[in-house]
Amino acid sequence: MEMKQEKRFFGLSGNVFFAGLVSFCMDVSSEMIYPLVPLFLASVLGVNKAMIGLIEGSAESMASLVKVFSGWYSDRLGKRKRLMLAGYSVSTLSRPLMALAGGWHQVLAARLVDRFGKGVRTAPRDAIIADSTEPSWLGRAFSFHRSMDTMGAVVGPAIAFIGLQVYHSSYRQLFWLSSLPGVLAVLIIVFFIREKRDAPVRADAEKPRSTGGGKLDRRAWFFIVIVAVFALGNSSDAFLILRAGQLGVPAAMIPAVYLLFNLVYSITAIPAGIVADRYGRKRLILAGFVLFAALYAGFAVAGSPLAVWVLFALYGVFMGLTEGIQKAFLATLTPEGLKGTAFGLYAGAVGLAALPSSLIAGVLWDRVSPSATFWFGAATALLAAALFAVFIAGIKSKPSFGE
Repeated sequence: MEMKQEKRFFGLSGNVFFAGLVSFCMDVSSEMIYPLVPLFLASVLGVNKAMIGLIEGSAESMASLVKVFSGWYSDRLGKRKRLMLAGYSVSTLSRPLMALAGGWHQVLAARLVDRFGKGVRTAPRDAIIADSTEPSWLGRAFSFHRSMDTMGAVVGPAIAFIGLQVYHSSYRQLFWLSSLPGVLAVLIIVFFIREKRDAPVRADAEKPRSTGGGKLDRRAWFFIVIVAVFALGNSSDAFLILRAGQLGVPAAMIPAVYLLFNLVYSITAIPAGIVADRYGRKRLILAGFVLFAALYAGFAVAGSPLAVWVLFALYGVFMGLTEGIQKAFLATLTPEGLKGTAFGLYAGAVGLAALPSSLIAGVLWDRVSPSATFWFGAATALLAAALFAVFIAGIKSKPSFGE
């Protein structure tokens, strides 16, 4: 289908570039407050770890259902921008709710609103990126997006770190301030994101079923299942933050630790995408699973603040190796016209695993030990690595879409 020539930025299409800028702004907004939410719940509102796990897991799992529907609907509708705009707008509205929260149930409500917005926007945005990118550049495009997203997660904690000093550790002031970059993200979508193509309405599109079937290739389904197995042990980063505090990192330094993680993640993502496009995405994904298992084992046995800084930096390397590249790999397993559905199912599987993952992590922390939370994550990562090795062996003889 013929497409209008458009201006390119660093070899990337305008949609990819501006989608990255949107994610940068929204992550500045999100990461100004995300590292502080578990501390706010625990120290200001007196919430226990299991309840923190329930809040985080419930929000992510609710969002997962929205992601599945939103991805399918964007394929059926053929218009992705309006869903992307709605999702970012709703998330921005959650910031004042967090600032006004007086109890854990209000924090839960704010997190649900935020994650609902994320659920609406994620699959359509990823489909816009895939629709706007040549197959040979998918790794770079998705890694650029993750890098921009994560650079926002560097700036956000940096602002939070400074803000804690300026506002004398007032969490609520920072929650209010975080609304501003969210508004900027919405404005960029309105003025700069364009529908890449006039996709036909899929009258025959079927709502994807969580048990399988539909019209996706079985390789795509198997890969999504592997990601879900991994996600079962990849509990909320709130537990990494709580572990850092337990090992002696002062509360005022938590945003700086999180900043280091995101800085390494951002720096690693684009080179990892280029390497993946050139030498193979499967190898990097497998290496990422193994690295995660080693990292979580490290968090289980860590005994000093220095170890926390090193582990958070290596956690950034893991994210750079996997997050964008997994989506690029999924795009090669998915035919045109079903990419929104595939990305929705991918995000939905990860989100659905978030509730049991965070609940298990919280219960293990409270009833066994903090180390048990991380040993469980290491074990599920090794299981995912084994399944993915089997998956790689099974697809060697079959071409992927776009190859």
